[in-house]
Amino acid sequence: MLPRRKWFKFALYFGALITVGSMGFYSIGMNDSLYEWSLIDSIYMTIITLSTVGFSETHPLSEGGKLWAIMVIIFGASGFAVLLSEFGNEFMEMNTFRRKKMNKKVLKMKDHYVICGYGRMGAVIASELMKKRIPFVIVEQSNEKIEQIEDKGFKFVQNDATLDDTLINAGIENAKGAVVVLDNDPDNLFVTMSARNLNADAYIISRCVKHDTGKKLKRAGANKVVNPYISGGHRMADLLISPLVEDTVSLETKNDDFIDLSIEEFAVEHLQSIDGKSIAESRFREEYGLLIVCIVKDNGESEINPGSDFILSSGQKIMVIGSNDDLLKMNEALS
Repeated sequence: MLPRRKWFKFALYFGALITVGSMGFYSIGMNDSLYEWSLIDSIYMTIITLSTVGFSETHPLSEGGKLWAIMVIIFGASGFAVLLSEFGNEFMEMNTFRRKKMNKKVLKMKDHYVICGYGRMGAVIASELMKKRIPFVIVEQSNEKIEQIEDKGFKFVQNDATLDDTLINAGIENAKGAVVVLDNDPDNLFVTMSARNLNADAYIISRCVKHDTGKKLKRAGANKVVNPYISGGHRMADLLISPLVEDTVSLETKNDDFIDLSIEEFAVEHLQSIDGKSIAESRFREEYGLLIVCIVKDNGESEINPGSDFILSSGQKIMVIGSNDDLLKMNEALS
């Protein structure tokens, strides 16, 4: 929105242009021996000349009338060009003002998370944090992605994440953690190292594509490294082998080994040997090394971490956690 002072200047300019233009056409018409121009004819001629709508002249123009029309068009087009330029400058200033205002808000943030990169993974992470009302700021360079971020109302810093100043502007020094999900491993490695140097206490998770890069990312300061292809492959393999598995949890050891735990749902009516027994009597832990973490009753209510005296009965569903081998062993024994 243009300031009132500028609006007044443009209104004064075009008002004067219409007045002078009309008076010019009126004067030319008065001296024309064939046609006599009225004041309305002159104003009308000025308006259609300025607007370039292409309507025919009120009266045929003499040589002097044509020259005057050319002058009106030149000054009118110049005025419109300046007006459009002012609108463009004002729009740029508004965007700059909004970005500066956003940067000030981000710099005041503490104990938040910094998301470096707004690709498919970054978008999912931002949505999850938003649902849980956890404060975060996104670092992204692409204008197209920034528009998407603005539409969703997320806080952001638009710049290259590999620059220390960008991370500082995103509040990395006061951040609780950071997730680095840029498009390539070298950038992820560089940003991880920079983030760790700027904040020694932040919890940093980084994405990698190549397995070898994972070790480098950890040496650079990443607490956890996620390879989406390996994680997705493990998940799909688990579902292929055990279609009833609800979810899986992988625990990483210091030796870079993984302990895979699965959470599976069973209907008590399909496990007749435990129907009517308590959890203690079912001996899930003793015989199968499994834990019942949740029970969904037939009325839809759920009980998390039920006690050992809880009675199992038909209509209930039990959520059991353990290794895939132990789950398979229990399923074969009780089904």
